[in-house]
Order: sequence, then structure tokens, then C-alpha cells
Amino acid sequence: MDKKIKAVQYGVGKMSIYTMRYMLEKGVEIVGAIDINPNVVGKDIGEVLGRQNLGVVVTDAKNAEEMLKQTKPDICVVTTRSLIGELEEPLMLCAKLGINAITTCEEAFFPMNSNPNLVKKIDELAKQNNCTITGSGYQDIYWGQLVTSIAGSTQKITRIKGSSSYNVEEYGIALAEAHGAGLSLEEFENKIASADNISAEERQKLIDAGEFMPSYMWNVNGWLCSKLGLTIKSQTQKCIPQTYKEDIFSSTLNMTVKAGDATGMSAVVTTETEEGIVVETECVGKVYAPEEFDRNVWTIEGEPTTTITVDKPSTVELTCATVVNRIPDTINAEPGYVTTEKFGELNFKVKNLNEYING
Repeated sequence: MDKKIKAVQYGVGKMSIYTMRYMLEKGVEIVGAIDINPNVVGKDIGEVLGRQNLGVVVTDAKNAEEMLKQTKPDICVVTTRSLIGELEEPLMLCAKLGINAITTCEEAFFPMNSNPNLVKKIDELAKQNNCTITGSGYQDIYWGQLVTSIAGSTQKITRIKGSSSYNVEEYGIALAEAHGAGLSLEEFENKIASADNISAEERQKLIDAGEFMPSYMWNVNGWLCSKLGLTIKSQTQKCIPQTYKEDIFSSTLNMTVKAGDATGMSAVVTTETEEGIVVETECVGKVYAPEEFDRNVWTIEGEPTTTITVDKPSTVELTCATVVNRIPDTINAEPGYVTTEKFGELNFKVKNLNEYING
């Protein structure tokens, strides 16, 4: 592809600071930006990035369709909410207009096992209009490709165990709220944990209705099993509140989380497969105390048993760089809702991204 890739940034918050800068540095032309925040709408994206004006003003989301029709981007980068149901409007709009879209939405990484009916709607519309919709981010490598690469060097696997922690302060209010940060333990039980105190049949009804609240590892386990060719027999999740002994101020929530209240949660997902391999994963997202830091630990149990640990990963930057590096893969993919385990391995893009577009 000789001409630059044209992109629209949907969601001009914390993550977009990196996705927009990374796109510009990789030769992508940003032709539009969209948000609902009145404090951002009308601003030049150069001002948002802390540099000189770039001649692209943030459009109000209510005018998104008109702007997208005018700019005709090759891809839309969506960095807003964490549940795919919350992204139905922008993703369906992209599918309707035939615009490829990639999102940092955690559920969008493998939403077939948590909201299949919405995925089917998006998939059908995207296929009709010859575009690809997908989700990517930190999990694409550090909970996905890294793990399956280790599995590829293993003779026999009995269990895959993973644990990842991250500071919800770095991702914005949507993610912090989804983790129950700031809730009392009673509120956490009622709003977060109680959703998992149900039977498999009740959970399936919620999934079919698009009302299930998956933890991030719920979708990761689905991705891993799909990538490894495993057949899921059963899958459960449990959300456990995290607390701290002292008050902690959250700048994202703009409140002090009192000692003993939920600073966030640990979500444990256990998947049993027909092949006998158990996938047990945990993600811990919370408002960090001063001494805490991100950690990513995965163990492949079998012959041999291997553990890999990544301390203090720059999760925000890694998320955004992964999404930007996946742009050519998204544009090159078959139309429909296509999850990234079907894209092939993610590689570093040393050239401008348009040079990796097929045709």
C-alpha cells in the first residue's frame, strides 16, 4: 500500500495519548477523533498530545457517523470501555460503514464466549460491508502469544497457570469501576461477586442474553483454548475483592478508597478441557499501594514445567503499541469479527505501517 493508512481515534482519553502518538510515529495519518467528553470535544488532537496543532479536531460522538463518512478512514482505533456491550454503537457503526476497527476493550479480545449474539450481529454486518472488527492489547502478547509460544516448546501439558496484576489507575475510570474499586465489601459482593454465585445454566442464560459480566481472563482462556486447539468442557470464574490496610487516594476515581474497602479485585477463571489440560488464570486489578507494581507470571506444567515472569511491564504502553502494530493485521484479515489468534503471530513493525498492507 503506497499511500498512508488513514485512521480515526475513537475515545480521546488516557490510552489515546499513546495510540495516537504511536500511529503518527509509524506513518499513520490521523484524519479524525471522536469523544463524548465536552472537555475534549472541539480540541485539536495536537493539543491533546501536548504538541502543536495538527489540524484534526475532536468530534462529538453524536456526529461520529457524518465525520466517518467524510474522512473514510482505513481503520478506527477504539479506546473507550471494557465491555463489548458498551461498544455496540461504535463497532456496529464501523461495520455498517465498512471501516476496519480495532479496540482495547478487554472483552473484545475473545467475546464469543461471553456475548456471542452481539458478536454475531457485528460479524454479519462486517462481512456484508467487507471490513474486519477485532480486539487486542496487552493480553494479545502477555496473556496470549507469549503463553502459546512456551506451550509450543513443551512435550506434554497438564495445566496452564497464569497471574497478572495491573494498576487500574493507569487505564481510566471505566476499568477502575469494572474492578469494583472504591466499593465497600458489601457493595462489592452485591455488584461484582454475586454475579458468579450462579449455576452453569444460569450463567449461560446471561451469556445468551448479553448480560454476563466476564472478568478479563474469561475471554483470555477462550482465546488460549482456541489458539491451542483445546475443546472447552467447562469454565467458571470467581471475583475476590482486594483491600489495603490504609486509605489510598485514587486520582482516576477522584476519591479516597478507605482502609478495608475494595481497592479492586482478583478474578480467577478455571477452564477444563476435553483434552485434560486445565487452564487456570487470575488477573488482579486494583488501585496500587505505594510498594506494589505490575507483574505477569505464567507456568506451563508438564514435561518440562516452565515458568516465565515479567516484572514491572509498562502495561499501558505495551497495550497501545500492540494495538498499533496489529493495524496492518486487522486491515489484511478476512472480513467479519475476527479474533487475533487467527491473525498469526504479532511482529514488530520496523517500517511505516502502510508497507505491511497486502495489495
